Amino acid sequence: MEVSAEAGNACAAEWLDDDGRPRRKGTFWTASAHIITAVIGSGVLSLAWAIAQLGWVAGPAAMLLFAFVTYYTATLLAECYRTGDPDTGKRNYTYMDAVRSNLGGKKVVFCGVIQYANLVGVAIGYTIASSISMKAIRRAGCFHTHGHGDPCKSSSTPYMILFGVVQILFSQIPDFDEIWWLSIVAAVMSFTYSSIGLSLGIAQTISNGGFKGSLTSITFGAGVTSTQKIWHTLQAFGDIAFAYSFSNILIEIQDTIKAPPPSESKVMQKATRLSVATTTIFYMLCGCMGYAAFGDAAPDNLLTGFGFYEPFWLLDVANIAIVVHLVGAYQVFCQPIFAFVERRAAAAWPDSAFISRELRVGPFALSVFRLTWRSSFVCVTTVVAMLLPFFGDVAGLLGAISFWPLTVYFPVEMYIKQRRVPRGSPRWISLQTLSFTCLLVSIAAAAGSIADVVDALKVYRPFSS
Repeated sequence: MEVSAEAGNACAAEWLDDDGRPRRKGTFWTASAHIITAVIGSGVLSLAWAIAQLGWVAGPAAMLLFAFVTYYTATLLAECYRTGDPDTGKRNYTYMDAVRSNLGGKKVVFCGVIQYANLVGVAIGYTIASSISMKAIRRAGCFHTHGHGDPCKSSSTPYMILFGVVQILFSQIPDFDEIWWLSIVAAVMSFTYSSIGLSLGIAQTISNGGFKGSLTSITFGAGVTSTQKIWHTLQAFGDIAFAYSFSNILIEIQDTIKAPPPSESKVMQKATRLSVATTTIFYMLCGCMGYAAFGDAAPDNLLTGFGFYEPFWLLDVANIAIVVHLVGAYQVFCQPIFAFVERRAAAAWPDSAFISRELRVGPFALSVFRLTWRSSFVCVTTVVAMLLPFFGDVAGLLGAISFWPLTVYFPVEMYIKQRRVPRGSPRWISLQTLSFTCLLVSIAAAAGSIADVVDALKVYRPFSS
């Protein structure tokens, strides 16, 4: 019996990793694919506008700098997947787990506040982007029927309400983010609209007979004051940062990689290198071809600003893809918020029927508390989106707020603690200099985005066309 038990335990161990979880099977290629599909999204739509604010020299240079910083700090973060020994230390399953294991204390609270605030902001941004795309579908048909001279005005408010109703419905599906085919649909949709935007930009550039734009960005005049020029330039950094905001998912992707050798950190660093390079090439093509097509008039959303009018059906396909992608992405980003609040409520009132009593109806898990709380959250984000329906400004602000803490500060601090980098050493000084420089960039980008929001609110009338 003892021999049988030992044999059974040995057999079970073959199927388990060192933490007792089922053996991971991820590789360099699967990790690279996960990163690329997670990164390429709605952030690509504002890159042409961002490059237009910076010009042919500074625009691509800024994008390359953000790509390098993101890659470098991602390699530092990969070293923090395990606490202690890089091959046998305790695994961290999420970004927050890594911060808790390496830093602890108030920094965990700070990280949580930033992460959850960013998720709320993303929910608002996705509501805005989806409604703009739905409105663009209607306007594209109107322009095709009545000509480009017709203003074809309409309000985005009804589309935001429609989006909110759909999200209330989907929010009642438990673990929506774990549906196996969701990531496949998201990847197909994001590559669809990004590729259409790139193709239309190339076609428009060929039609123009050459590249538009200037080496030194938009000049003063033509409706742009010197102050606006400064704010737009700073906001452009936020838009680029938003496109590269993916550091908070890297630990979870690394947790899918099979155990060493080679170590998970080495595999993840190689995967990050390929992914950031691939993404940057794609971003460069989309942003630069959009700028080449429209020059200083590049819209803040390449597929809804109506630089393109025809073929209208292709624009419709792209905007439908955006809506489908963001409907699912909204739920994926909101699930951690839902779970956090519901765990806290269950711990505080474990015997409350209001919280614990649940009714299963098909894929839905209905409880009074879940229905009330999740519906309220969706309603609040929808109302805020109605009050601030400025996609480019909101994207820039989100990028500015999340870039420094999540992409730079925490990876740097965790790496210093993990690798015991001596305080005051050249390595420590260079890492802290990088972190401080990125903090200044984030503050400047946030200031530019906020200034543009304030400027837009001076003429915007809520709930109007």
